[in-house]
Amino acid sequence: MRAVVQRVTRAKVTIETNTTGEIGSGLAVLLGVARDDSEADADYLAAKIASLRIFDDEEGTMNLSLKDTGGALLVVSQFTLYGDVRRGLRPSWIAAAAPEFAEPLYEYFLKRARETVTRVEAGSFGGDMQVELVNDGPVTILLDSRKLF
Repeated sequence: MRAVVQRVTRAKVTIETNTTGEIGSGLAVLLGVARDDSEADADYLAAKIASLRIFDDEEGTMNLSLKDTGGALLVVSQFTLYGDVRRGLRPSWIAAAAPEFAEPLYEYFLKRARETVTRVEAGSFGGDMQVELVNDGPVTILLDSRKLF
């Protein structure tokens, strides 16, 4: 499971003209599910994201987590995180999970995130979404449950 985590001052997901999720200060997460992912991958990333110390404390040092600040989380499904362009220019999606496998893990991730984060909003799985956000810092972190950096 892969995640692009961005610290934001605000973020919003819309489908056509309907807002499906919107937050103020917090984290926007683009989440991709691989073919061989499991609930353990979702558990790992949900806990890691909620605990990332990437918010400034009173001294201006990145020392606080989303749990510490009470910030919100906006999660958007993003199968294109598994696009492979090592050969050619057109991405291969072979590593991305099929929707019938990925959607339950995406929903499980949301469930786990809601256990530790006060407010969790989400896009629509498989929807044609427009994501707007203001990256704060900018701070962007890449996480992969299989590649422990």
